[in-house]
Amino acid sequence: MKLTWFGGTTLRVYVGGEIVVIDAGGAADGIDHGELVAGANHLVALGKVPQINPAFWRNRPAARATEEAPPLEIHGIGPAALLIAAGGEPPLVVLGPGEPPRFGRWADGAVVVLCSAKESLVADATVILDVARPKLVALAVDEQTLDQVIEELSEHLDGAGLVSLEPGLALEV
Repeated sequence: MKLTWFGGTTLRVYVGGEIVVIDAGGAADGIDHGELVAGANHLVALGKVPQINPAFWRNRPAARATEEAPPLEIHGIGPAALLIAAGGEPPLVVLGPGEPPRFGRWADGAVVVLCSAKESLVADATVILDVARPKLVALAVDEQTLDQVIEELSEHLDGAGLVSLEPGLALEV
């Protein structure tokens, strides 16, 4: 899985052999829209994807060598929350502004990207970390918010990784 953040809630994700671009219209100034969406298999927007109840969702295992890989799953799990899953890879959760969704046991080992510099960001992330043990929490926020969040979240990680995303730089997970 490879994540590239372009400001706001705009991400380009390579997962399961496919490219997903999230909220392409919200990219920071100076980002070439054509380059952002070039080669994308899926263009999605937070809040514009069919919703599922994340409490009951289960990740699929990897396909066997003799089987064809199942299609990529892209689900809304809240008003500004997205779940992307490819068999055999950790689920990816992208959280924008608004209430965080309910997480199930599937969130253990997930990659969670927090894209909102709202006041409750630390509280929302703490709730996620109390319910599940994600593999990684990636912060896609401005530098001022980043300093505060890292300091306050570090005591709640309990083994989960914490990284900040830099605009335009890819992160391999």
